[in-house]
Amino acid sequence: MHLPLWLQYLLVGLVVALALWVFVRKQFPGSLRRLRMAVATPLVRDGRPAWMRALARRIAPPGSGGGSSCGGCNGCN
Repeated sequence: MHLPLWLQYLLVGLVVALALWVFVRKQFPGSLRRLRMAVATPLVRDGRPAWMRALARRIAPPGSGGGSSCGGCNGCN
């Protein structure tokens, strides 16, 4: 099976991007949370279109819930 070279590069790029995403989520959860907040905050301001506000809600990290935990991944329960 011979795939075109551009398709091979695309597949390798997708695998590398996925591996990087998993690495960042596991090793730097606090930094990722701050980055997601920094990206989502300007999009949710008043006067923005509805689609932009919906995108910001999808980007923003989930709320911490106000429990006694650290507000992170809830993996220690």
